[in-house]
Amino acid sequence: MASEKVTEAPEEGYERGLGSRQVQMIAIGGAVGVGLFLGAGANIAKAGPSLILMYALAGVIIFFIMRALGELLLYRPVSGSFAEYSREFLGDFFGYFTGWTYWLMWVVTGMAELTAAAIYVNYWFPAVPRWVTALVFLVVLFGVNLISVKLFGELEFWFSMVKVTALIGMIVIGLGVLTFGFSAAGDTASVANLYQFDGFFPKGIGSSLMTLQGVMFAYLAVELVGVTAGESEDPEKTLPKAINTLPWRIALFYVGALTVILCVVKWTEFAPGVSPFVKAFAVIGIPAGAGIVNFVVLTAALSSCNSGMYSTGRMLRTLADNGEAPRVFAKLSSTKTPALGITVSVLFMGIGVVLNYVVPEKAFGYVTSVATAAGIWTWLMILISHVLYRRAVVAGKLPASSFPAPGGSVCSYVAIAFLLFVTGLIAYDADSRVCLYVMAVWAVALGIGWKIMKSRTPQSGERDEPALEKVG
Repeated sequence: MASEKVTEAPEEGYERGLGSRQVQMIAIGGAVGVGLFLGAGANIAKAGPSLILMYALAGVIIFFIMRALGELLLYRPVSGSFAEYSREFLGDFFGYFTGWTYWLMWVVTGMAELTAAAIYVNYWFPAVPRWVTALVFLVVLFGVNLISVKLFGELEFWFSMVKVTALIGMIVIGLGVLTFGFSAAGDTASVANLYQFDGFFPKGIGSSLMTLQGVMFAYLAVELVGVTAGESEDPEKTLPKAINTLPWRIALFYVGALTVILCVVKWTEFAPGVSPFVKAFAVIGIPAGAGIVNFVVLTAALSSCNSGMYSTGRMLRTLADNGEAPRVFAKLSSTKTPALGITVSVLFMGIGVVLNYVVPEKAFGYVTSVATAAGIWTWLMILISHVLYRRAVVAGKLPASSFPAPGGSVCSYVAIAFLLFVTGLIAYDADSRVCLYVMAVWAVALGIGWKIMKSRTPQSGERDEPALEKVG
């Protein structure tokens, strides 16, 4: 039986400047990013129409993860989110490791988004070097994040609004082409395109399953809602609503949009490095349509990079509060933003600018694989923390959350098995396997850092209990 107890959360010094509409749009924006707009092109070439099924399957698992996180958030909503839950249920080292790994995930995701943004700008200005474009966007978004959380939330609201409106527009236009046969694609657009060209699994089920690693990258950032908990005006109401709307967002924006596109344009016409949405509008032949879609996908990339700067600064502050990062990162600026943490994170994202200068054709693939591996770790920590929390509730050691996950721990166990399966696929694939080597080096580095930190300050990682503030 769910508890009706009012959730308590520590007062962390942040401005509770994110309203309901902003949290909702951050949640929607987190579920629609460059992994769909750009990465889907390569995955369509690998899996054909069966990619639709892969997105649907992964979407179910993502919902399990988010309901597990939702139960934890309403038990104790804190800005550190999953790093704090890892610390509480698995121990100090796991909190430390998860916090730094989530920071790494967003830094490399920021690199991926800057790379994608540079690719999109090349559509209009092919003479402009990608690294120049990436650098300009990095500096502008950095300025936005330093000013205030309200400005971040407002910018993210409008970024997400553009993405959502455009996706719905694409679906409506695609359905119009299918139904009424207008446009240059009208003669060939058909539901039969889903199975006529070598079937629904044209490259075999194995090849389709191999796309799951790219599909999971597309879903990175849905957990960003958890990071907003410390700055939401009313987490008791806004967080459950944001999480419960996730299934229809996935069904509409991923499964729906891809289904329509693959009906309008046969899958054999898509290629890696080209947005399937831009390609579809070019085939349909709507004047300036491809340019409009290119603007939308550019917005998606900037939105995700904006979110990355927001979350990395908050995660560094959480680590500093626990003595697991330099204490100076715990300080807030006069506008109540973790300015130094954001600044350092942005400097590391600048490596993406260097990659665009050195290996522009490979930059996106390198960073997305590392981001996916870091994201899988984060999701596993959420799920394992949830399983342990449920055990504590059943044992009467902790209060029940007001937002219990359906099925208790069962769905979390299913999601854990799925994520381990995807990790096995990454290890099997020679191209993506490199990210596991990077993560192994990362784990060794963090382990050494932990040993040094504990030898110097044994109390590191043992967070002081803050005063509690009623929320909700």
